[in-house]
Amino acid sequence: MSRIGFSVYLSSFENQKEILDKVGSKYYVFTSFHIQEELDNINNYQEQARQMCYWLSNKGFTVIGDVSPKTLKYFAYDDVLQFASDMKIDILRIDYGFSDEEILEIAKYKHLAFNASTVKKDFVGSLKNVNNDIYAFHNFYPRPETGLDEDFFVSINNTLKDLGIKTLAFIPGDEIKRGPLFEGLPTLEKHRHLTPYIGFLDLIINYDIDIVFIGDIKISNKEVKLIIDYLNDSIIRVPVRFFKPYDYLYDQVFTIRVDSPKWIMRLQESREYSCSGLLQEPNNCIIREKGFITMDNKNYKRYSGEIQIIRERLPQDDRVNVIGKIETQYLSIVNCIKNGMKIKFIKAQ
Repeated sequence: MSRIGFSVYLSSFENQKEILDKVGSKYYVFTSFHIQEELDNINNYQEQARQMCYWLSNKGFTVIGDVSPKTLKYFAYDDVLQFASDMKIDILRIDYGFSDEEILEIAKYKHLAFNASTVKKDFVGSLKNVNNDIYAFHNFYPRPETGLDEDFFVSINNTLKDLGIKTLAFIPGDEIKRGPLFEGLPTLEKHRHLTPYIGFLDLIINYDIDIVFIGDIKISNKEVKLIIDYLNDSIIRVPVRFFKPYDYLYDQVFTIRVDSPKWIMRLQESREYSCSGLLQEPNNCIIREKGFITMDNKNYKRYSGEIQIIRERLPQDDRVNVIGKIETQYLSIVNCIKNGMKIKFIKAQ
């Protein structure tokens, strides 16, 4: 299965079908059956919710359903397992209201996801003894300043990873935000105003999250493509703007040298440029800001032609030309690219 998932809401489902149709199956979807504003405002909610789940199941999505005792009462069910079966739910995210004993009984028959932030370690151990295929699902946080901080997030995930639990978290969308606040639905507060692509890479690479969900209603085609391309080939696309005459560097794949220091990323393949004898004339030798792309000039002798990406601000050097820069909204990608990884420069749109 993919490491990306989509949040689906009944109130916006018709608007979301297009992107779901486009990405196809093999993806996860998350939906909730106890969002109060939907329960209050959607006519014939139960039947519409059922039809939505059937559509998702028929398309091949793995459906994660957020369920509480309130859900069962509203749908007139006594048995949560029967509800899951009738609604084509593959994984139950058990919300508040179920006792530990009830959850352990459900876990005997169904894959479960639980709240990653509130579960107790000893209870997770008990769950693992009953069902080895369980998931820890972080919340999303609509209100600014309430998303999780990094230290707390890491401490929770370290415990879960030690127990062999898969971790799931949210990033905001960029095209249609979900109300009532319309300020993104991240798990980590630092992702609230970042692009989905950067939030995704950060969770996957820096925090080893197993599945990342778009919390909001819609993500742009551009961001979806960046994410899916990475999932397909593990090459990080870096949106940049090169100054002429360096346009030839677009769409080329480079490897970050494994011995790159923390302040620059050295592009392994660019050594060939310096070995070819092509001497670069000094040009645009300015202060090297984070995210700038540089090329050594002839004043650096045999290093002329080598390319670097700047991780930390460096001083001006007459031997180093600034040849381009990472697009501003993607600047944080520098924190996601590790030594040994492959990247591809793409033209910023």
